[in-house]
Amino acid sequence: MSQKSVVLYLHVHQPYRVRPYTVFETSQSHDYFNAPSDLSSIDNERLFQKVADKSYRPMNAKLLELLHTHPDFKLSLSITGTFLEQAEQWAPDVLDGFKQLVATGRVEILAETYYHSLAFYYSQTEFIRQVELHSKKINELFGVTPSVFRGTELAYDNSVAQWAEAAGYSGILAEGWDGILDWRSPGYVYRPVGTESIGLLLKNYHLSDDIAFRFSNRAWSEWPLTADKFTHWLHSTDIDAPLVNLFMDYETFGEHQWSDTGIFDFFGNFISTWCDLTDTPFLTVSDAITRHQSVGELDVPHTVTWADSERDLSAWTGNDMQREALRHLYALEHDVIRTDDPQLIADWRKLQASDHVYYMSTKWLSDGDVHAYFSPYDSPYDAFLYYINVIRDLRWRLMKHHNIGRLHG
Repeated sequence: MSQKSVVLYLHVHQPYRVRPYTVFETSQSHDYFNAPSDLSSIDNERLFQKVADKSYRPMNAKLLELLHTHPDFKLSLSITGTFLEQAEQWAPDVLDGFKQLVATGRVEILAETYYHSLAFYYSQTEFIRQVELHSKKINELFGVTPSVFRGTELAYDNSVAQWAEAAGYSGILAEGWDGILDWRSPGYVYRPVGTESIGLLLKNYHLSDDIAFRFSNRAWSEWPLTADKFTHWLHSTDIDAPLVNLFMDYETFGEHQWSDTGIFDFFGNFISTWCDLTDTPFLTVSDAITRHQSVGELDVPHTVTWADSERDLSAWTGNDMQREALRHLYALEHDVIRTDDPQLIADWRKLQASDHVYYMSTKWLSDGDVHAYFSPYDSPYDAFLYYINVIRDLRWRLMKHHNIGRLHG
């Protein structure tokens, strides 16, 4: 009998991708995210529906079935505001599916930035606004208030944890990267440096990535991965550690790992197998933090994330294009906010989604392959060009807005 509990956390997100937006459209067209009618263009609704069919609808159904079948099954989710907006507009049945999951009382929703942004590192004021917007949206749709925080792309350091504790959160998540853990195990609750009571949970990236990245790789020495094999790995890893923290994208199921790989059957079999092993087979993030005291302090002075081999912010800030895009974007903050123009502010915030600069990455090897897989553009240079053209149009709209304001003043 295993004494371990699994903490399963899944992240749900879709950005508003910038369509091919040319310099000739600046000052003429202000619709940055809706593609023209030809299907060769980037069409956010079409992309959302594709992922909904492959991942959201079948995974919601699978989770609901498992929750009904296994009273001890629990999990935690984070759902961005941009995803929720798109689901409300284009796939209300998908949103209803998530509502059914939360209504079971065994699916926790975590706090994050509404727009999946890196605002914490560029504007604390905007960051706090987005966290508050997200909490309000979650409460409106699901009737719950998040008590645990997760940074965009699991971005974490001591200062993020200190902010989260001051904001009243009981827990926070981070990547269980070797560089910060050293000899320690990710299977315990830790206390961040500079805090008094907030709990820190760390992703077991080895076991999480076996599902998220390696599951369908026939060149992997452990392929095929079965529920029995995976259960054995969980049982035997870090023998004395009470937790196995499996963190991954929701889209792992059906989108990153297609249905024909057997991912849904594997997942259902794993949940059923693990539920037979112990009285507390699964815990939500909050449960884990409440039931397990911190075993020690963890110092993370430099930002870690769950992306790329470096596990830092370089996936979004690693080249001049990315840094320039972010600099120009956040330089507009004061002028954008003081317009009090809801559409202008919403457009500016949609451009804060970290995905936009992720698509501009020029990394090579396996990291470059992952960036290219997620990008809807032919090259990172196209991603940068379209984005900067949009920034130009935002500046034009601001100039026009403030000129009109002076005339009326």
